[in-house]
Amino acid sequence: MDLNRHLRTQPEKTTILIRLLVGLVFLAEGIQKLVWSELRGSGRFERIGIAFPEFSGYMVGGLEIVCGILVLGGLATRYASVVLIFIMMVALFTTKLPILLGTGFWGFSLRDLEHYGFLSAMHESRNDLAMLTGSIYLLIKGGGYWSVDYKLSKDKQP
Repeated sequence: MDLNRHLRTQPEKTTILIRLLVGLVFLAEGIQKLVWSELRGSGRFERIGIAFPEFSGYMVGGLEIVCGILVLGGLATRYASVVLIFIMMVALFTTKLPILLGTGFWGFSLRDLEHYGFLSAMHESRNDLAMLTGSIYLLIKGGGYWSVDYKLSKDKQP
């Protein structure tokens, strides 16, 4: 396997801003899922209707911590981004789609909110969409100039 091909990144210096945003948010959220598991992790997953909530809560929390640290350091940025994109897609599907539809579906519950529909779903998903967009950016661009990926890459893209 050509590791260099997977580490290659574009040398934009501003990419660090996206890495800091995405990495810090996921690191903090992952820690909360482990420290306050009833509120943010397995307990919340159970209320939402996610299968195997105990396992899922700790697994997602652990992945968010590991991938958040990888993104912060810019190591294996694209791989970490793929995991984070998947986490955000699941979050949007299981928690925000019911708000958009105004009803629970496939076993995923609907939170009690004042309003439902498009505007409410957009409001509730603003953080998820920002993290999804930032993760997609990192998947496309890589870790940027100030990343371990850039330092290790022998094949730096212009």
